[in-house]
Amino acid sequence: MSDRAPGAVLISAERIRDRVAELGRAISNDYRGEAVSLVGVLKGSLFFVADLVRAIDLPVRYELLRVSTYGAERSPQRPPEVLLAADLEIKGRHLIVVEDIADSGYTIDAVRRTLLAESPASLKVCVLLDKPARRRVPVPLDYVGFEIEDRFVVGYGLDHGERYRGLPYIAVLDPD
Repeated sequence: MSDRAPGAVLISAERIRDRVAELGRAISNDYRGEAVSLVGVLKGSLFFVADLVRAIDLPVRYELLRVSTYGAERSPQRPPEVLLAADLEIKGRHLIVVEDIADSGYTIDAVRRTLLAESPASLKVCVLLDKPARRRVPVPLDYVGFEIEDRFVVGYGLDHGERYRGLPYIAVLDPD
């Protein structure tokens, strides 16, 4: 089985590239003269983090953390568990959480609470996709790539059962 488009292309690779460049410029302007640390939420944000790091014109570090939520399901089956690396430097740093999608809000809320407990200088959230129709927990989103309808999407890091992450675009997953 190939990992070709499982449904209609929702956001093209070109639109993603252009929007990531815009987000990088916005972050660069907002933090002019400062160093920032991007904290990517694995695994879905990996492509987004890599492209965003290159789009920011500042001293930038990146860290990756793991949050256990979905598994192979289409919706969370348990509360998110944030797994911080022992060497993750947070205190006094300007952090930007980078997530693939803001869905229910549970994951971003758990990550924010965990990181804020470690006393960063500031904490903002950057998401590639915002799906407000599914929000259950209000979370601040400081930088948003695209707002989408309530559809299950894959590609550019987002998966279904570990498939379709490598697609260079965002596609709707057909219900079949």
